[in-house]
Amino acid sequence: MALLNRALLVPCMLALLAAAGILTYSVFARYFFKIATDWQDEAAVFLLVGATFLSGAYVQSQRGHIGIEALAGLLSPRVNRWRLMLVDAASASFCLFFAWKSWTLLHEAVVEGQTTTSSWGPPLWIPYSIMALGMTLVGIQLLLHLTARVVAVKRGSP
Repeated sequence: MALLNRALLVPCMLALLAAAGILTYSVFARYFFKIATDWQDEAAVFLLVGATFLSGAYVQSQRGHIGIEALAGLLSPRVNRWRLMLVDAASASFCLFFAWKSWTLLHEAVVEGQTTTSSWGPPLWIPYSIMALGMTLVGIQLLLHLTARVVAVKRGSP
C-alpha cells in the first residue's frame, strides 16, 4: 500500500499543475484574445478530483488529515487508544460506504453512457472511477491503521 500511495503522488502533483495551467490559459484566452473556452472548467475539475481522491490514501497513511486533538490530552492513554480505534473504524466505514456508492455510480455511468451536460460533454465514468478508486484506497488505508491498532492493543503496547 505504501508503494502504491507513493506512486500516485507524482500523477496527483502533475494533475494539480495541469489544472492550474488550464485555468490560467482560460483566463488569458478569454481576457486578451476573447476566445471562449467551454472545456477548461470541467477539465480542471476532473484533474482536481483526481488529485484530491487519489492522494487521500497517502495523506491518511501519514496521518495528515486534520484531527481534533483536544480530547487526547484529557484522556488516559488507554482510553485514547480506544478512541483512536473508534475513529478509525468510523472513518473506514464511511469511506468504504462512499467507495461502494462511487462504484455503483461508475457502473451506471458506463452502462448508460452518461456524460456531463456541457457542450464538451466528457463521460462521467472518468470522475466516478477516480472517486471510487480513491475512496477504496482511503478505506483500505484506514483498515490497515485499525488493524495495526488492534494488534498493538492485543500486544499491550500503545
